[in-house]
Amino acid sequence: MMKNRMDGVSVYSTEHGRLCPDCGQQIDKCTCRSGQLIPQTDGIVRVSRETKGRKGKGVTLIAGLPLVGDELKKLSTQLKQKCGCGGTVKNGTIEIQGDHRDELITELQARGFTVKRSGG
Repeated sequence: MMKNRMDGVSVYSTEHGRLCPDCGQQIDKCTCRSGQLIPQTDGIVRVSRETKGRKGKGVTLIAGLPLVGDELKKLSTQLKQKCGCGGTVKNGTIEIQGDHRDELITELQARGFTVKRSGG
């Protein structure tokens, strides 16, 4: 069992997996983090393409969405299905494999978001 050195609260259990450091419950059953705050943004969703750290493979990044948790994952799943490719959600940013900027911009605008193409 790993312990947080600062206050002695368990953050991992071999029996239950990752634990919330605030309430001590399993991460998926955590009650204190269920009301996560929506990140402060300027209201503009930015769609860009990036290849850094991916051995030349390009991904489309969608940043600035005013969504958290399950809403963000649900939107990510729908966008991946629309593009017919894979992807993930990392740190509040959706990553879609390949260059699908034009398709994603039109889809996000149809959903009511203010979208800008950023980068080259």
